[in-house]
Amino acid sequence: MIKNIYVFGATSKIAEETIKHFAKESANFYLVGRDIDKLGIVSKDLLARGANKVELETCNALDWEKHTATVDKADNSIGQLDLIFIAHGTLPVNEDIRNNQMKVIEEFNINCTSVISLCTVASEYFEKKGKGTIAVISSVAGERGRQSNFIYGSAKGGVTKYLEGLRNRLFEKGIKVITIKPGMVDTPMTKDFKKGLLFASPSRVGKEIYKGIKIGRDVMYVPGYWKIIMGIIKSIPESIFKKLKL
Repeated sequence: MIKNIYVFGATSKIAEETIKHFAKESANFYLVGRDIDKLGIVSKDLLARGANKVELETCNALDWEKHTATVDKADNSIGQLDLIFIAHGTLPVNEDIRNNQMKVIEEFNINCTSVISLCTVASEYFEKKGKGTIAVISSVAGERGRQSNFIYGSAKGGVTKYLEGLRNRLFEKGIKVITIKPGMVDTPMTKDFKKGLLFASPSRVGKEIYKGIKIGRDVMYVPGYWKIIMGIIKSIPESIFKKLKL
């Protein structure tokens, strides 16, 4: 049973839409994000939906030295954690930063390195406890490098591959590692994108993620049709793919 939940990036729209389903089951939450006011709004919503307890903490993803402390505080505050849900990230405009060395490094640190840092902390925590679930939002963008978003995509690709190895390492220890690969979702992160038929609502995506976490899936594409789409994209030979304007 998933009762005590730690969420890093709790003001992410996808995270909000996912954890509200756990709130209906009277779960306890430890929410971590950058903006205390936004965290407060999420907290009130969870409590209104039935959450038993909600605690808040501000932390920047790049504050590596604080990652362990936030998990320890969560354990002390709401009890032994059942789920560590990592949902933060940014979506840069590729053309704006591709030739800016420091910006590229910063985006990679936010979308990949900080996630790996938190997963390392999470795996150590659950190994000591002997059980638990680590769920991480990656992206279908990490499936194949594309000129339009290769910086973001390469970061997410790194996350996906890291989680694959971590899942393999922790399997025999009874610890679940779940890779979540959303496609295009209508969230504040994509507010400047032209919306098409493939865009999904956050509520749909959140509900599917909730169900996937509950049954302990290893990898989930959300919505599910992205598994087919990405299978087709990955099957295109590189000699052809590099010529496509994707």
